Amino acid sequence: MIRGAALVLAAGLLAGCGSEDQRAASPAPPSPTGTAPAPTPVRSSPPAATSATPTPRARTGAVVISASSRYGRMLFDAHGQPIYLFERERDSTARCYGACADDWPPVLTRGLPRAAHGSREELLGTTRRTDGRLQVTYAGHPLYFYAHEGRYQVLCHDVTEYGGTWLAVRPDGEPVGS
Repeated sequence: MIRGAALVLAAGLLAGCGSEDQRAASPAPPSPTGTAPAPTPVRSSPPAATSATPTPRARTGAVVISASSRYGRMLFDAHGQPIYLFERERDSTARCYGACADDWPPVLTRGLPRAAHGSREELLGTTRRTDGRLQVTYAGHPLYFYAHEGRYQVLCHDVTEYGGTWLAVRPDGEPVGS
């Protein structure tokens, strides 16, 4: 009962927020227990639109940075793990699963990915994998790590495996060397 009253009170507060045209509700008759239920709020006319600009969603996901390597500036995650694209993927649809994803794990995120240190936020996006997880994309390409590299250790640029070539990614979204 207390929870129900709190919900009615919260609904009343939300209905009246931002409106200058609030109308008083007439009190309800007492209930059989002798207590009056909370008044039902009367909705006012809808507020006039103030802005057509949508509020941007906060970026809280994986961080992608740009740093120097022996191949020039390229993308890494916030921990210095090099990031690659799979040349076989021509759009944002991931095609690396099973043994491929064991060797080349996808760069995953739980929210919108964030750009830092020279990477470009407008190039970051996501694609949904077949298991439902979100994979980070950059300039429309799904991103991957190589499972056997250390921090800032780029061993697998221009390597052909699993039917395609793996390439490091420049901050402009192009593969290194192009």
